[in-house]
Amino acid sequence: MPDCAENNCRKEAGFVHLHVHSEYSLLDGCARIPDLIETAAQSGHTALALTDHGAVYGLVPFYKRALAKDMKAIFGTELYIRNRNGQPYHLPILAENAEGYRNLLQLSTKAHLDGFHGKPCVEIDWLAEHSKGLIALSGCLKGEIASHILVGDAAGARRNLECYLDIFGREGFYLELQRHGLVEEERVNKALVTMAGETGVGVVATNDVHYVAREDWRVHDVLLAVQTLSTLTQKNRLRLSSSEYYLKSPQEMERLFADLPEALRNTVAIAERCDVRLDLENLHIPVYTPAGGRKIGDTFARLRELCLSGAASRFGAHIPSSVSARLEHELKIIGEMGFAGYFLIVHDIVSYAKRNGIPVGPGRGSGVGSMVSYLLDISTVNPLDHGLIFERFLNPERISMPDLDIDLCHEGRYQVLDYIRKRWGREHVAHLGAFTTLRPRAAVRDVGRALGVNQKLIDRLAGAIPAYSRDINQVLKESPRLQTMLREESQAGEIVRIAGRIQGLPRHMTQHAAGVVLADGPLSNYVALQRAGGEEIITQADMHTVEDLGLLKIDLLG
Repeated sequence: MPDCAENNCRKEAGFVHLHVHSEYSLLDGCARIPDLIETAAQSGHTALALTDHGAVYGLVPFYKRALAKDMKAIFGTELYIRNRNGQPYHLPILAENAEGYRNLLQLSTKAHLDGFHGKPCVEIDWLAEHSKGLIALSGCLKGEIASHILVGDAAGARRNLECYLDIFGREGFYLELQRHGLVEEERVNKALVTMAGETGVGVVATNDVHYVAREDWRVHDVLLAVQTLSTLTQKNRLRLSSSEYYLKSPQEMERLFADLPEALRNTVAIAERCDVRLDLENLHIPVYTPAGGRKIGDTFARLRELCLSGAASRFGAHIPSSVSARLEHELKIIGEMGFAGYFLIVHDIVSYAKRNGIPVGPGRGSGVGSMVSYLLDISTVNPLDHGLIFERFLNPERISMPDLDIDLCHEGRYQVLDYIRKRWGREHVAHLGAFTTLRPRAAVRDVGRALGVNQKLIDRLAGAIPAYSRDINQVLKESPRLQTMLREESQAGEIVRIAGRIQGLPRHMTQHAAGVVLADGPLSNYVALQRAGGEEIITQADMHTVEDLGLLKIDLLG
């Protein structure tokens, strides 16, 4: 394996974190991605993995932040492996290459769509089907091998190791060593090191990162209590048993595992092997074909043809020169930006609705500034009549996906959705995911309950925070009422301080009110999927990530 210098690693990077949870381990991690990347860069890390629990919500934002800091992003997740006894065990996996990244998405999707048992679980057979390009670690104390060791079942641990070696191969599986100050960890580590010596399987050192700095442990402890609807004084609640689960510097990890240099070297070796680069430049819009499957030679030519036909319908045989000039101006920009297919797809959807008697709104937002939309009958507003500017909608100086909202009557919306699925393929279509986040007022209530504070005080504090507020610290600056309460109530200060630390964290992934996402191939090749409560399938990505990935988002408002 080449050394760091041969791979443009900085000399001080003698350790790479391969087991890291961000805020996208919902209500379990409180390390925000910008803080993770910034702290990692400042402490000398040259690469960093992200392995959130059971989902891959944060991978694209993580990748973008890492790129901006010239840091290698290693893509992963911590799977819940459901074995024959039905117990979910932890298994971190990392994508080594593009095939591994696709398998990462497929496993997360399958866990949510086909294996949800309180948690999104992966069956061993599925793991075998999607193991190529992946590196797996044996996990924390909740990993299956460690669980066997803790109950004295050495034979079971060995059988489980052999199972994972059959799936990932000897080069694709590592025994994971952690040191957070727990007696159980040292017992497991001793057995794992012995097992590694007997089998030749590599060992790897990790810190199970859940927050950025040591002093964040209290905030994280409260967050876990919020997740489990517990109070801090409650016995046997979910909690981490020490304050060591933070993003340690390479030097701290080198000291911690000074007796196991191989476990440190293997983190760098794994980081060097993992090389996945996301395509955030190209669009993955479905290729437009007219209904019935008839092929068209040139998408842009088809768009021009439909616009000219629409112009003749709107204005008759003598199309005003101002309309022609505006049309040519817009078509030039649309063609240069590669969005001809987008307009044809939206036109197709609106045309279907109108043909089937489903009322469609006249248009909304900046999209009514488009002559092309008007001529395609997507909008009923002539932008020239109202002095509307096309560049407010689509500006070559600010490249972003167009966003045409379609207003439909509520009853007809589901019929249109069904048409879209049939027209472009069910695997190519999903609802857009969206995060609900911890708002300041709700955060105060959650933190107060977790701390076991009197309900009357909680109500008074929450009542001092406007429902629309997004920043409790700003409210504190502007509210004499809240300032007085902090002076008079000894517990109020800690509630507000911790609420300020967890406000804005994602709480839940749900279905966006209107967004529908389409792709030129199965969506799970680009983004993982899950269910939104019932049967509706949504993306494990919000609108910003979907746009970053070049996928088509259409808002169908009902």
